[in-house]
Order: sequence, then structure tokens, then C-alpha cells
Amino acid sequence: MFHTITSAEMRSVNRSAVLDYIRRNSPVARSVIAHALKLSLPTVMRIVDELIAHGWVRPTGTKEWSSSRRRDLLEYYKDGHAVIGVDLGGTKMFGALANIGGEIIGEQTVNGHGTSGEASYAMLEEIISELMRVPRPRGQKIRGIAVGAPGVTRTHDGIVEWAPSLNWREYPLKQKLEKRFRLPCIVDNDVNLAALGEQWFGAGDGAHNIVLIAIGTGVGAGLIVDGVLYRGHNNAAGEVGFLLSNRAELDQQYEKFGALESVISGTGIAERAQHVRTGKRALKNLTSQDVFEAYRRHETWSIPLINETVDYLSIAIVNISTLLDPELIILGGGVSESADVLLPAVQARIQNILPKTPTLKVSTLGRRAAVMGAIAQIVHTTSDYFVARKLV
Repeated sequence: MFHTITSAEMRSVNRSAVLDYIRRNSPVARSVIAHALKLSLPTVMRIVDELIAHGWVRPTGTKEWSSSRRRDLLEYYKDGHAVIGVDLGGTKMFGALANIGGEIIGEQTVNGHGTSGEASYAMLEEIISELMRVPRPRGQKIRGIAVGAPGVTRTHDGIVEWAPSLNWREYPLKQKLEKRFRLPCIVDNDVNLAALGEQWFGAGDGAHNIVLIAIGTGVGAGLIVDGVLYRGHNNAAGEVGFLLSNRAELDQQYEKFGALESVISGTGIAERAQHVRTGKRALKNLTSQDVFEAYRRHETWSIPLINETVDYLSIAIVNISTLLDPELIILGGGVSESADVLLPAVQARIQNILPKTPTLKVSTLGRRAAVMGAIAQIVHTTSDYFVARKLV
């Protein structure tokens, strides 16, 4: 069944376009916005008045001359609101308070997770409480809270279906947070938020078709198609850690880690390295970064491990590119810190395979990517910024 966009949804789409244009092009005049977006000037003026009234946009107090007329200029009011974003991560939690322009006001990091689902929740609650106590500019309001969970989430009702590292299954996170803090809350997959963060503030700024591949404790992807986050029928789009690379991986059962992430995730690389090092100069608590450092030192044992990692990542990128044809693929997560090793090798392997090879980049936001995506989600949702067809 086709969905007919209502007049209310169309107003929301227009409002989205106007606010985003001002955000990217401040300072700007109303007439310029109308011309650029092909909207009538009265429509733009009405939308701008609403945005000013709600503190998203403000006049700069300056004017510019155009065709013998003086035009008032507008700017995105980045200090008008703040957002709390928390990335629950695979092994540690990271939270930040930021204004809607992406400027960090305060940060909190907690290593590890709780031993039970409620213990994990208590840690999250404490991080948010600490961030709410961070001094803010006078008059600045906290607009909402967005949390990225390492697992499948149902964003529309804020339930984390399954996050093994947090001991959460069918966990009503949105309900609990909104009851506790009395603020709008959004719960999403952590990599989805990171992809939005890169699109708004990072390596994907200005791009409309993006795949962010986050390689850390596990492997996941955030997919942005035609400027919109794609979630899939079961909210599980982007679970690329379960991609298969060969026939031997069929007829297997993958519960906690998928076939691909068992090889190329930070955990997978470290486990393979421990197996290789058995009986040699074993390294206790070996990490994936240790393996990459050994590779940079040209230690013989590390070379096959990294080459295999590059091969599997290259196959995944080719498969993703064939299906989605993205303009940009961004590598994020902890393993992306070794992009100096990974990117040139992957580019060399895939350059002649695809009809159109996507641009490959490294995340410019690092661990803050999901927090920056939280800003996008809160702005979208709490300002009625982009609600057509329930896209967020």
C-alpha cells in the first residue's frame, strides 16, 4: 500500500529542508532560502517565524544588500539547545553533553558494563545524571537524550531487543529514561547514530548515500540511503557482522558474533592472534591494536593475520557496494584507528572489481560519532523536524 503524504507531513518536510539549509549556510536571508529550496517566500517566512519562536534559528542583527534591498540575515542558533548523547558501546560507555551545533560541553566515560541488565542501566543513568549537572550557557535548555545501544533496537517504541554486552533483552529503555529524567528520549542502534553523526558533522558531511562500517568489539553498519537512515523491515539493516564470505560458513550457528565479525572485529583479530602465538612468545591480553603495531614493525607472525583481515573487509565492502552503490563508505570504530594499514590495502584490492568504486574514508569523529548523531536525532524528533513516513 502506498503512503500519501499529508499536508502536515509536507509542512514537516519543508520545515526540515529550511532548518537544514540554515544550519549549513548561516548566515542566510529568507529570499535565498526560498530560491534555493524552490519554496514560496511566504512559506519560508512562516517556517522561519516558527523556528525563531522555538529557539532553533535567530536573526543575526545584520543585513546585506541585494538588488538595492537590505535583507535580514538568519543563523542556526546552536547555543539555544543542548543534547545528551550516550554511546553504550561494546566494552565501555561514553556520553557527552553538546549544543546542537556539535560543540561538546562535557563528557563522561565509564569502562565496562554492569554484571546484570539493571546494573548496566544504573551505570547509564549515572552518566546522564552527571552530564545534566555540567554547567551550560545561560538560558540553554536540554532538548532531549539519545542513546545508542550495541544491538537491535525498535526505535519507534525505544525497546532494545537484544544487546548481549548489556544483558538486555526486550528492554524498555526509552520508557525508563523518560520516566526518570522527564525529557524526550530516543533509543537507536549505536552505529545508526554514528552514521548520522558523520553525515551531519563528520566525514559524510554533504553526502546522501553513506555506509558507515564500525569495526570494534563487533562489526555493524549504519546505512543512509538518499539522505535517510535505512533500518530495514526488522530494524536489523546493517548487521554486516553476519555477512558470509565462503561456503564453509553455511549451515553454522552464529549467536553472539557473526561470521564476518569473528574474523575482522577487534575481538576476532585478537583471538586469532592468540591462537597463532600459542607456543611462541605468547602475549597476555593481546589486543587488535597490538597486532597492528606488530604488523607495522614487520613482525612475520602478524602479516598473515592482517592480510586475512584486509581480504575479508574488502569482500564485505565489495558486496555492500554492489547492493547499495554508496557514494561514500566510512570506516569507524576502534579498529579504524589502524586505517593507515587497512585503507590503502583495501583500496588496492577492490579498485578494479566494481563498475563504480565508492570513496573510502576514515571517521573524523571517532568515539564521538554516535553522540553527534544523537544531536541529529533529537533535532529531528523534538522539533517535528523530519517526520514524513516516520523516517526517524
